[in-house]
Amino acid sequence: MRTILHSDCNGFYASVECLYDPKIRNQPVAVGGDAEKRHGIILAKNEIAKAYHIKTGEAIWQARQKCPELVVVPPHFDRYMRFSRLCRRIYADYTDRIENFGLDEAWLDVSGNDADGEAIAQEIRKRIKDELGITVSIGVSFNKIFAKLGSDYKKPDAVTVISRENYREKVWCLPVEDLLYVGRSTKKKLNQLGVFTIGELAALPLSLLRGNFGKWGDVLHTFSNGYDASPVMYADESSAVKSIGNSTTAIRDLENDEDVKMIFMVLCDSVCRRLREQGAKAGLVSISVRDRELSSFTRQHKLNVPTDITEEILDAAMELFRESYHWSKGIRSLGVSVGELTPSGSPCQLNLMNDERKRERMERLDRSLDSLKRRFGTFCVRPATLMKDTALSGFSPKEEHIIHPVGYF
Repeated sequence: MRTILHSDCNGFYASVECLYDPKIRNQPVAVGGDAEKRHGIILAKNEIAKAYHIKTGEAIWQARQKCPELVVVPPHFDRYMRFSRLCRRIYADYTDRIENFGLDEAWLDVSGNDADGEAIAQEIRKRIKDELGITVSIGVSFNKIFAKLGSDYKKPDAVTVISRENYREKVWCLPVEDLLYVGRSTKKKLNQLGVFTIGELAALPLSLLRGNFGKWGDVLHTFSNGYDASPVMYADESSAVKSIGNSTTAIRDLENDEDVKMIFMVLCDSVCRRLREQGAKAGLVSISVRDRELSSFTRQHKLNVPTDITEEILDAAMELFRESYHWSKGIRSLGVSVGELTPSGSPCQLNLMNDERKRERMERLDRSLDSLKRRFGTFCVRPATLMKDTALSGFSPKEEHIIHPVGYF
């Protein structure tokens, strides 16, 4: 029988910061961006700050209205990656099936272990607390989805078992939005169908879900009924990069295509440098756009030929933007990501409409620029376009190393 754990580090970024600065340990603490550069959102908070109903993703000024004494510290991603690695070393003492879900979460398949899942979870919880000085909440279940629900069920520093015998009692009464990937729009649509709990979702006919959500209806049905049978990947498998992306909130609202192109140039440079470092090419480009009223959308475009050329990714991003946005409002933030990654040396069908000699020159130019930037920094050489507004374009997402969650699928 399968035994799956989901381990979630409690208030991870804030907990690590409190280890490095014990003076703030007993105060409400949040990790946040730079408010002066409009990156002023809450990335994480400790348990004391949680009591003030401070939420991840809200603006720092909003959080300070709830808690004037809130201590806000800048993020240090090198520290978080170090502690993430230390956690994984502890997990590796119990299984080689460890699938990361971001820096602070991981699934573990401990099936066949001599001890039962709850005992292993309690031992891991205690070791991380004693050896690393942070706490985790761990869910124990027979599938990955319910194990994650278990890690959210009771926090901090807790173990929750969701078994085949008790999942109807423990899971089905929970709000439907507690289920993985039931976001705001899916919740709204389910509520319109009279579905407010996971149990009510589980009871819906599959045909009705398919009619309203298409293929996603099958996922909702599977997740809510406990039918998920997806395996926990081996540790070396879960480290494979599936997508690469960067996003930013601009220092001022973007008002025209020229502003957008400057931001996209910086983001695409970072994304493509990371692609080339990974020895990969992308077959899919996605953009995300959020306007000044915080309405947002994403669009994606499949490329004819996989590429790691900065100019080609930029052209695709701008084409998507121009097709999708018509300047009813100023833009607050933009993002670019690439997916469908393949190794750089993989054979591919050439496009007869492309000038392959020109593409080879562009590839060589990109690699020469990469070498210069590694030696002398990102700003040592820049396109002239970016010099028109250095305040707007003067950020380096690659050095800032903003880390995004890993997708489940």
